[in-house]
Amino acid sequence: MQSSVISMIFKPKKMENIRNFCIIAHIDHGKSTLSDRLLEMTGTIETRKMKEQLLDQMDLERERGITIKMQPVRMNYRQNGSEYILNLIDTPGHVDFGYEVSRSLAAVEGAVLLVDATKGVQAQTLANLYQAIDHNLEIIPVVNKIDLPNANVAETKREIVHIIGCKEEDILEVSGKTGQGVDKLLEKIVEIIPSPKGEKEKPLRALVFDSKYDTYKGVVAYVRVIDGEIKPSDEIYMMATDTKSDVVEVGYFKPDLQKSGILLTGEIGYIATGLKSVEYCRVGDTITHPRVLKDPSQEAVQPLPGYKEVSPMVYASFYPIEGDDYNLMRDALDKLKLNDAAFVFDPESNLALGRGFRCGFLGLLHLEIIQSRLEREFDISPTITTPSVVYEIKTIGSEERKKIYSPSELPDPSTFEAIFEPYAKLEIVSPSGYLGAIMEVIKNTRAEYLNTEYLDSERMILEFNSPLTDVITNLHDDIKSASQGYASMNYEFLDYRQNKLVKLDILVAEEKVDAFSRIVPEKKAFNEGKRVVEKLKDAIPRQNFNIAVQAAIGGKIIARETIKAFRKDVIAKLYGGDVSRKKKLLEKQKKGKKKMKNIGKVSIPSDAFLAVLKK
Repeated sequence: MQSSVISMIFKPKKMENIRNFCIIAHIDHGKSTLSDRLLEMTGTIETRKMKEQLLDQMDLERERGITIKMQPVRMNYRQNGSEYILNLIDTPGHVDFGYEVSRSLAAVEGAVLLVDATKGVQAQTLANLYQAIDHNLEIIPVVNKIDLPNANVAETKREIVHIIGCKEEDILEVSGKTGQGVDKLLEKIVEIIPSPKGEKEKPLRALVFDSKYDTYKGVVAYVRVIDGEIKPSDEIYMMATDTKSDVVEVGYFKPDLQKSGILLTGEIGYIATGLKSVEYCRVGDTITHPRVLKDPSQEAVQPLPGYKEVSPMVYASFYPIEGDDYNLMRDALDKLKLNDAAFVFDPESNLALGRGFRCGFLGLLHLEIIQSRLEREFDISPTITTPSVVYEIKTIGSEERKKIYSPSELPDPSTFEAIFEPYAKLEIVSPSGYLGAIMEVIKNTRAEYLNTEYLDSERMILEFNSPLTDVITNLHDDIKSASQGYASMNYEFLDYRQNKLVKLDILVAEEKVDAFSRIVPEKKAFNEGKRVVEKLKDAIPRQNFNIAVQAAIGGKIIARETIKAFRKDVIAKLYGGDVSRKKKLLEKQKKGKKKMKNIGKVSIPSDAFLAVLKK
């Protein structure tokens, strides 16, 4: 085997010499580091330009050490005198970015399943593996980080054999850091992963698996060409959105955009469409030539299956601190949505916070990333309301269910028969020694135990059905703490189930603040109300009058705290004299405070909203 730098204009003589694959793994198992070594050993990137996490383009990805966006790259590789094109898609590992993984799996024929030798099989390893199997991909199991002193390669291999059912000798051992074993992985990719199955004589069909907006080129669609070919200046047609456009440019990823004269069947590359809105070129759409549709001699072009429509799991509202920044925030959210297909937002207004946006996310980390990008890229620090999942209600006299995206939308309890909340299937992978501590954490949630499966004598998979709201709050952190960082969890949406839930309102100075409202289980309403009012007592600054902070269900107050007023010593200037003079001044102050309480407004700082989120 010999790796070499091959000319940029290299084109495969045959489709049989193309290999499309992605790397899937749990978060922090070394995907990006292994990708760096593959780029280095195939000569795709010059040594002087090489840097760690090369495919992680965002500063946020580098700082946190996680992959947020999938990133395709094309490598040229020579083996036994034959030249191959390897199209790699590096994928995220966190559950909140699972949609990125599912899109990349639909564009490839094989997947490298990477498992950290020091941590073994983790929850997201299993979730990504099941997705790859659903797509009928060829799986190459690989044990990574074998160079570390605490690497347990033999045990990790046994776990992989248990979940895949492969032979132990088929599992490769590599070190993404040192490059050990990476040459064998390259050989295996060429040997095991099948070449694309497409027909170049057929009309163009290209799957859009990602897109981004470029100021000069318009919408740039990341595509996998299934059938046919495409060149610059070709007219193209987006089947799902019924949109036509002329191709500005085509090319592939090196990993920067590298202009090319043509994209052939089986290749992964980009098409600069010239469109001014990503709405016209959706992820999962099929691109073809419009002339084919008009030609009666051609057989009908069938659109590709595309992707399952992504549904946000968590909703929270973003409000600008200054009302004048509303349009600025709208433009910023528009730009973030351009390259994040899972992020959605709609305008809304609130009496306490003014005009803002209701935003949908796949999880709390997704929310955190969007918030960080707003602050870094657009210098906007929004006020964020309490995150909430989507509930459903069945109104009296109707069989249809209505979705409730925020607690403020929940009508009077007398107008609906039942309320339903989303449930998720929860998987926790952990060393068996932490079973007791993890079950203690689960006891504080409403999760229902399903099953325990042992990967080996020391590691287990626990399965539960749990309300989604219990999963997304603090469960991940609590499980990490209980297992000293060794356990990992994954969840996926199951269905909606009826439960006894109530709307908990928060009143500040006897005024209801919708941003603090939440839907909670009836049994936990008192504890949650007490927690919130205690947090707000510390977070809201004192005024010149007493402020009552109350938690209420309907018209019933269930918890209260009072923020004491500043005390001004109005009798300090009196020296001696009749006591009635002091009483007169104190009485005057008392009347002034009462009047101030009636007309005074409490300004709630943005820190108070963040304080309530943290348990």
